[in-house]
Amino acid sequence: MEKVLKNSWALFLGMGALMLAYGFQGSLLGVRAVKEEFSLTATGFMMSGYFVGYFIGAKTIPQIISRVGHIRVFAAFASVASLVVLIHAVYVSPFAWFLLRVLTGISMVSIYTVAESWLNDRASNKNRGSVLSVYMVILYGAMGLGMFLLNFSDPLNLEPFILISVITSAALIPILLTKRKAPTFKKISTMSLQEAFNSSPFGMVSSFFYGTIQSALFTLLAVYATTMNFSIFQISLVTFMLAVSGAISQWPIGKLSDMFDRRRVIIIVTFASAFFAFCAILSSRQMYLPGELATSKFWFYVFLILFSFCSLPMFSLILAHTNDFIPKEKFVAAGASLQFTFGMGAMGGPFLCSVFMGFVGPNGFFIFLIFFHSLIGIYGLYRSKVRPVVENPDSQFVAMPQSITPAGIELNPSTEPIEEPVKPSLEPIIEENKPNSF
Repeated sequence: MEKVLKNSWALFLGMGALMLAYGFQGSLLGVRAVKEEFSLTATGFMMSGYFVGYFIGAKTIPQIISRVGHIRVFAAFASVASLVVLIHAVYVSPFAWFLLRVLTGISMVSIYTVAESWLNDRASNKNRGSVLSVYMVILYGAMGLGMFLLNFSDPLNLEPFILISVITSAALIPILLTKRKAPTFKKISTMSLQEAFNSSPFGMVSSFFYGTIQSALFTLLAVYATTMNFSIFQISLVTFMLAVSGAISQWPIGKLSDMFDRRRVIIIVTFASAFFAFCAILSSRQMYLPGELATSKFWFYVFLILFSFCSLPMFSLILAHTNDFIPKEKFVAAGASLQFTFGMGAMGGPFLCSVFMGFVGPNGFFIFLIFFHSLIGIYGLYRSKVRPVVENPDSQFVAMPQSITPAGIELNPSTEPIEEPVKPSLEPIIEENKPNSF
């Protein structure tokens, strides 16, 4: 672990700063949209732009990296992300913000792809599990802490947008100044959607539904809390609890899925998520009222943590379940297909959830979560009757963030062995090649 941190500290530091800014930005835009009196539908439409951009970027960025290299791609898209944040404060409208969110999504998936391929290059078969674990802790931890920056200044002011831009720009410094050589980009082979579906229908369908859940959950929780009259500190608290409790739960739930029927574990946790979302509705009562008239939020916090504890490990569970039905050499390709399906679902999640909220009020947020979690569970029960459990000794649960790219999936220790990192040559480097060093 010490060697992992020593070799990759600059990358981890830069990604931590970027996720700090990203966590802050997501909450800020949700709160600001409510204060600007955007309609719920317009807010959902605007927030969905990120996932549209993420989907577009995931398909195009490998070709861009192959042409111009990791360093230029990382610097360019981190700069775009920093610039786009400031434009939000200049043009305040749902459509303008939708376009800006598209650019943010393209920028972030580009950054993830570069960072994860770098980690892949520095990892060996002995330590790649540790590399992935550290990377995931940094992503979730920094994102959770970033949500507390919402208390920095009133969301209606310009200062929060400036701070996000400053943090994003500062994230470039440790990465661009490190001496290590940039990796050679390796394109990930893909599996057709038809082949992936034939291998695991439940994996593909649940990945699509879970994409709608995750995108709505992280983009509209701050909107829900704002419409329920939460204070700025309380909004940052609930978004922090969502990220951190979900990260903590990955390992215990993953261990259970390795010990018991993985599909049954998915069914149990998805129905448990639906149950705790229902409990959150019951506990909300009159907590939106001002001052001492509001009911206690204690049980709401408890049920939100329990919901997150059950819901957030599901992408990793679905990926491990899909791997149960395919050979080891196709794990990464199948993961890429699952991520593609997840992205298709994610594009519509915020907009669909905002429609639910428009029909039934703020608690439509949790009704939406209940509905799609229940769909996953019902389809899982059906698949349990038509297909028996398969024991695949090569497949195991590995905690992964939902934003993982195919390059990051390759860090899974259960995938095919990766090439050992090449030790730097002791021969003098020719002067003209120095600009290409990393």
